[in-house]
Amino acid sequence: MEEEPCTVDPFVPRPSFIVMIVGSLMVRLLIRESRSLKDKRQVVQSIKDRLRNQFNVSVAEVEEQDNRQLAVLGFAMVSNEVHHVRTALEAIVAALRSHPVAEFLSYEMEV
Repeated sequence: MEEEPCTVDPFVPRPSFIVMIVGSLMVRLLIRESRSLKDKRQVVQSIKDRLRNQFNVSVAEVEEQDNRQLAVLGFAMVSNEVHHVRTALEAIVAALRSHPVAEFLSYEMEV
């Protein structure tokens, strides 16, 4: 049984534009106590899991994967409100600044 393609009803009023706000955040962290890539991976995975669950963001290690003490994480978030995205990304920065193991070095944010 074949499904019919989804079509848009021309008689249903639609907004003239759709708002989609995309925010991105790149954070550089120093993990001084890391003696191996395995140590680093444990800390990075813990950070990624906690922030993904707490803020509902996408997160990945985007650079310096082979450096045992430096981690660069990329975060992305989509919403229909600039304030929501900016607030969440700023809260992530604040959470990482106070992380007990990873030392916060710098960040770049775009909304």
